[in-house]
Parts: sequence; structure tokens; C-alpha cells
Amino acid sequence: MTTKTALTLGQAYNKQLTGEWPTSWYVASNKLWSWGKNNLGQLGDGTIVNKSNPQQIGSLTNWLSIAGGYRSAIAIKTDKTIWSWGQNFQGALGNSTTGDTSSPSQIGSLTNWLIIANGKGLHNSAIKTDGTLWTWGYNYYGQLGDSTVSSRSSPVQVGNLTNWLNVACAYHHIVAIKTDGTLWSWGRNSSGQLGNGTTTNKSSPTQIGLSTDWLSVAQGFYQTVAIKTNGTLWAWGNNGNGGLGLNDTINRSSPVQVGNLNTWLNISGGGGYCTACKTDGTLWAWGDNSTGQLGDGTTINKSSPVQIGALTNWLSTISGASHTILTKKDGTLWSSGSNTSGQLGDNSVNNKSSPIQIGSLTVWSKIAAGVDFTLAFSS
Repeated sequence: MTTKTALTLGQAYNKQLTGEWPTSWYVASNKLWSWGKNNLGQLGDGTIVNKSNPQQIGSLTNWLSIAGGYRSAIAIKTDKTIWSWGQNFQGALGNSTTGDTSSPSQIGSLTNWLIIANGKGLHNSAIKTDGTLWTWGYNYYGQLGDSTVSSRSSPVQVGNLTNWLNVACAYHHIVAIKTDGTLWSWGRNSSGQLGNGTTTNKSSPTQIGLSTDWLSVAQGFYQTVAIKTNGTLWAWGNNGNGGLGLNDTINRSSPVQVGNLNTWLNISGGGGYCTACKTDGTLWAWGDNSTGQLGDGTTINKSSPVQIGALTNWLSTISGASHTILTKKDGTLWSSGSNTSGQLGDNSVNNKSSPIQIGSLTVWSKIAAGVDFTLAFSS
């Protein structure tokens, strides 16, 4: 496995459009696995039975990317078709129906899907190879960005621009980056999670400040975190459990820098907490820790980033509502936090406050998490 290196926005966009990232950053041949809560078929294995250890979904090896949401999941195959499964309330599966499905079903017939994001609140977004942005599902707060509050059961285009680079979905809001490095948001704004200096909902994209150096963005439930091209980390929104990492519990309605370091590599937000990896391979976490999801061996909340152990071989991190999934550079898979539905994948339903290895395989790559279930690729 290889580690992602820093790229300019233009380089990143070109690599995404050509598909270079999915075949070089991750393994080229991907099997799909899932485990955890499955009451509505969100594991995609054709059942509605919970699983407490990884189960392979079918026998295909052409999965490209995955994203987990509230009770559903979406994925893209190497042919750039898009698929979904699980709960279909308010059209969350995007297949023009409202019926749940426990196995992957294709959304339309297009073969130009590139990037996906699945919100923890029954809405989804995706970017096509032409740089257009699309959304579908629940839209009570305007989170689909189409200037309405009407839910959609199939993808609708957000405006007519063709310069969207990346997108992240939260509980009821979306934040996205354009190829010019600007940052945009829309949807629910009760805690300032849109970052535009207000707490007013928006039903269409609104720019966050004037900066043109945003590189990546991730969402918690009611908070947003992002990394700039200089490696600095920024956060805003709800801060009730210290989830913004600013050493207090005060909400912010505009981006605020977390510390003064410029070595942040990737970031993930969960239900009031965040986990992140630095360029030196260290792992950090902060915020709500009621089920041990921070992985620091305690269940005590932390309002500023704390290092998790002393290892320097962490590669990526992803958060559910209150569980964390991690990969190391050696291809091993790890987890911590809530395990009431088996979402940690260790064949138990006991919470863990420190990262535990899931099995012994060294072939894990891309990871995703729903509220209380997990998805992963292996070679």
C-alpha cells in the first residue's frame, strides 16, 4: 500500500478525473465487506441480520469507492456506475423508488460517477467526471442544495457548474470544495455548521469566506472540519462535547483554526467527535468519548486533540456515530468505540476504548462507516 502525498487542487482534480487515485492510492481490485447493524439491509448482504465480523458482499472485485450513511450505503464500481442499498426513506437510495433493499441496486444507467458522500441523515451527494454535483434523498432543511425543501428519490443537479472537486455530507448539511479552492455549504445551520457566520439554513450553495486554499473537508453530525493546502486544520459548528478541538465547548459559526500545526493529513467527523491522522503517521482524536470512540483507553471527553498511543504507522480514519474504524500502512484494520450492533467487527458486542485489530488480514484499504455499521474494501 502507498500513502497519499500532498497535491495541488489542480493535480488532485486531474487524478480524480482520470481515476488515477483509486488505482494507485488504493488497491486496484476491491472486494466489498460489511458488518454491524443490519435491520434495514444496510450491510447489503441480502439479509436484515446484524453481523459482528466482516462478511463479504457477493463475489465481485470491481468496487471503486464506498460511503456509509444513516441506514444506507452507496458505492461506485470501476466502470463508474453507482449503486445503493439499505433504507430508502425519502428516496435516500436514489433509485426512483421508496422501497428498502438489502442488496446493491444500480442507480440509473450512467457510467460517469466519480465521487460519493453519504449523509448520516438520509441524503446523499455525488460528483460526476464532468465536475457536476448531484444530490438526492431527504431535504427538509434544504440540504440537497436545489433551492427547495422537497425530497428527491433520484439524483438532481445542484446548479449548472462543472467545477466541483470534493463533497462531504453531514446529518442535515453538505459542504463542498470547488476546483478553485473555495468552500461552499448548504442545509441545516442550527449550530453554525455551515460556517458562513450565521445560524440560518440555506437551500442552495453559499460560499464560506473568501479563502481559495481548501483541500479536503469532513463532517460530523452538526460540525464541520476541513484541511487547507498548507496542512492546517479548521473546525466550526456544534462544540457541545469539545468536538471542534478548540479546548472549549463553545459553538462556532465560522472556521476557526485548531492549534497551529500544519501536518494534518486526513480527518473524519462522527457524532460530536473527530479523529485524524498526521503526515508523520500519528493518530489524534477529540470530542465525545462516551463509548471509547476516541481510542485513548478512557471514556472521558477531550476538548482538544490528544494523541492515541505512540505509533507512527496510521494511514486513514473514518467515524460512525460513536465508533471509529482505522487502517494502518501495513494494511491491517482496527476499531474502537461503540459496539452494540457488532460494528467494531471483532465478533463481539462489547465496546472498546482502545483500537483493536479486526482479524489478522493485511489487505484492507478503503473504509467507510454508517451510524452503527461499517464497510471496507480488501484486495
